[in-house]
Amino acid sequence: MVATEFDNRMMAAAIRYSYRNLGQTGTNPSVTTLLVRNDGDVPVIVGRGITAIGGRPHAETQAIAEAGKLAVGSTAYVTLEPCAHHGSTPPCAEALVAAGVTRVVSATTDPDARVSGRGYQILRDAGIAVETDLLAGPAQYAMAGYLMQRAAGRPHVTLKMALSSDNKIGRAGSGQVFITGPGSSAIAHTQRATSDAILIGVGTALEDNPSLNCRLPGMAARSPTRIVLDSHLRLPLDSALVRSAHEIPLIIATTQLPDSDTYKRLSLAGCVMMACEEDAQGIALPELLDDLAGRGISTVVVEGGARTASSFLKAGLVDRIGLFEGQAEIGPQGLDAPLNPHNMPKGFKLMSTRVFGDDTYREYQRFGA
Repeated sequence: MVATEFDNRMMAAAIRYSYRNLGQTGTNPSVTTLLVRNDGDVPVIVGRGITAIGGRPHAETQAIAEAGKLAVGSTAYVTLEPCAHHGSTPPCAEALVAAGVTRVVSATTDPDARVSGRGYQILRDAGIAVETDLLAGPAQYAMAGYLMQRAAGRPHVTLKMALSSDNKIGRAGSGQVFITGPGSSAIAHTQRATSDAILIGVGTALEDNPSLNCRLPGMAARSPTRIVLDSHLRLPLDSALVRSAHEIPLIIATTQLPDSDTYKRLSLAGCVMMACEEDAQGIALPELLDDLAGRGISTVVVEGGARTASSFLKAGLVDRIGLFEGQAEIGPQGLDAPLNPHNMPKGFKLMSTRVFGDDTYREYQRFGA
């Protein structure tokens, strides 16, 4: 069988729905399953599932439970190959077989060695028609964190930056400088809400005193884990980040020893202290990302500042770049951005351009090693 235009529409809908729980599913990807049954001229979605917050249950079992007996004879649209390994519950591929699904359309193969290709084989062995790689690119974009963790053992890193019209990111000693408008701000907070963690250097924390939370109405609970690179523990106890550490997780990555008074005070304030290795640039970033992956963090947004951004770029640890460009001009006293649309690091390709009010947002993807 060949995928139809209707198949494309259903898969696109499934991928869009998977964004609902991005950043909320732990070490599991946010996956969607739609069960569609055609009992006449109009096909109907009879079951819908998405990986639950925390990672369990999986999308397939939720869709099957919602469909009940209507799952028999249906087509399943899944954004990731159904799992094939036994854990606390039977494999999702076997659950689809038992439910009586007759066709499965999948967006992308699971790279997990316990699954890769085996989920499809379980389905085919049961006589189920299987179509693969439908809208693979958009599906892989949505679950980039999971795929990076499986491929490289580290989180997927997005470098986000706001640039003035003269390619500045702020003014030294001026605190936070607003470069873009409310539309861009809403998009940036949506990115926070769908990410596991947000990271800045201590210089930005001292300069701007940010909260790094999600301030979209009703979305405060979606605030990501905050991470501050702070080798010498300069972050003040009365900073907005530390004062909110009991409500929103705050990880301080440092090279200081636990016996220092500052270390102990930050710990008592609710900060999670992460011991890090040091290299010539400061905190060793590859090892830091390894440790974050071990904590179940699969997506990290790096928001500032220029030194931290440059360090991640120099280490080859940036996978995606999001540039917001405003119309304001900061002037010669401003801080130069480490990159701009006319000066991008080698290996990055422009993937999309969008306009939010007076601002332009460009997104770049890294290709190759």
